[in-house]
Amino acid sequence: MSSRTVIRGGLVITASDEIHADVLIEDGRVAALAATGTPAAESFTAERVIDATGKYVIPGGVDGHTHMEMPFGGTYAADTFETGTRAAAWGGTTTIVDFAIQSVGHSLREGLDAWHAKAEGNCAIDYGFHMIVSDVNQETLKEMDLLVEEGVTSFKQFMAYPGVFYSDDGQILRAMQRAAENGGLIMMHAENGIAIDVLVEQALARGETDPRFHGEVRKALLEAEATHRAIRLAQVAGAPLYVVHVSATEAVAELTRARDEGLNVFGETCPQYLFLSTDNLAEPDFEGAKYVCSTPLRPREHQAALWRGLRTNDLQVVSTDHCPFCFSGQKELGRGDFSKIPNGMPGVENRMDLLHQAVVDGHIGRRRWIEIACASPARMFGLYPKKGTIAPGADADIVVYDPHAEQVISAETHHMNVDYSAYEGRRVTGRVETVLSRGEPVVTEREYTGHKGHGAYVPRSTCQYLS
Repeated sequence: MSSRTVIRGGLVITASDEIHADVLIEDGRVAALAATGTPAAESFTAERVIDATGKYVIPGGVDGHTHMEMPFGGTYAADTFETGTRAAAWGGTTTIVDFAIQSVGHSLREGLDAWHAKAEGNCAIDYGFHMIVSDVNQETLKEMDLLVEEGVTSFKQFMAYPGVFYSDDGQILRAMQRAAENGGLIMMHAENGIAIDVLVEQALARGETDPRFHGEVRKALLEAEATHRAIRLAQVAGAPLYVVHVSATEAVAELTRARDEGLNVFGETCPQYLFLSTDNLAEPDFEGAKYVCSTPLRPREHQAALWRGLRTNDLQVVSTDHCPFCFSGQKELGRGDFSKIPNGMPGVENRMDLLHQAVVDGHIGRRRWIEIACASPARMFGLYPKKGTIAPGADADIVVYDPHAEQVISAETHHMNVDYSAYEGRRVTGRVETVLSRGEPVVTEREYTGHKGHGAYVPRSTCQYLS
C-alpha cells in the first residue's frame, strides 16, 4: 500500500528558492512540487492533506554536531538517543549526526559498535555518526578507510583535552594524510589544550574558581592559534578541514584567510556563540556553570564577526554541539573548581527557532537560514539531496513552520532531558507546527506523534563540497 500526503498552500523555502507550492509526498519521499493553484497542483490527491496556508514549508533541519549519552568528566550527557532525538523533532530537526568515540587503546570499530548499540531502535528521527579518533596508530589509520567505505566519512580530532581526546601535531598530520587518500573529512576541535591546561592550573592556584574563569583561561588567541595550525597541517597533508564550534573573531579571520587562499577549509559555529556571551558565564551563585562549554562563550563583541562569517560564507554551518548536563548534580560537580564543570550545553531543540529569529532580526535571509541549518550540513556530511532540501526524490523530511507565532523559550516547556534552558525567558518569533520524517508525522500541530525506533541509521557519502 502506498501512502500519500499533500502539503498545500505554504511558502516552500529551500537554500536556493522560495515558491508558493504544493508538495506531494509518496512512500516517504517527495514525489512532486507544483505552484499552488495550478492544474498540476490541483491534480495532487492524497489520504492526508496538510494545510500550510500562511506558513513556511521547509526542509527538516540537519544538526551535524550532537553528543547524546556522551561520557564526560565522570558523568554522561543527560539526553539519551531517545530523548534527544524527540527534542530535536520538536525543534524541527529531522537528522542528527552524532559522535561515536574511540577510547585510547581500543579500535575505531569498538567505539562505533558501542554507539550503534546506544542509538539503534531508540531514535525518533534519522541519524548518522562521525568518528572521534583518540588514538592514532597504524591500525586506526587502516580502519579509517573501512569506515569511509561503509558511510562513516568524517573523523574528529582534538587539539584540546590532553589525556582524554588530545592528538598531537604528528597524530593529526597522519590522520589528515589518510583522509586525503580515502576522501574522509577531518573535523577539528581547535584549541591549544596544552597551553590552556597551564592557564587553568595557574588560575586555580590564584583561587579563581568561578565558572567565568573557564572562559578567561580558554583564550580566543589559543583558539585562533590552533585553528591556524590545523589549517596549515591540513594544507601540508592536502586534506580538507572542518573546524567545529568556531567562537572567536580571531579564529574566523584564520578561516577567512585560508578560504581566500583557495583552501578546502570549512567552519561551523553554534547558536550559543551567536546569542550568548561571557555575561552569561559571569552570572552569580554558580549560575554561570550552565553556560560552560568548549570552545567557551566569548565577549559579546565577537558575535558580529560570526554573523558576518555566516553572511559571507566563511562559516558554512550552524550546528548545536548539543551536549546537555543538568545543573543539579552534574554542572554542580565543578563548585569550587571550574575545571570540573562538565563542558556542554543543551540546544538541539532551539536551533531552528533561534536562526529564524536571526532572519527576523535581519542578520541573515530566509534562504540562508535554510542553507546553514539544512542544506549545507547535508552537503558537508554527504547526505544531500536525500536530506536538506525539498525536491523530487528527497526524503520527505519536512517542517511546516509558523513564522508569526511567538514563543518564550523555557525549561518549563522544552523537551530536552535537562533541568535548565540556556535561553530561559527569551522571546522568539516563529515556531514549528508540524514535522514529517520520511513522510511520517512526528509532530502534528504541536502534538508529538512520533515514536522511538522510527529513526533510521543513514550511511553517508563523502563531503560534497570537494571537487
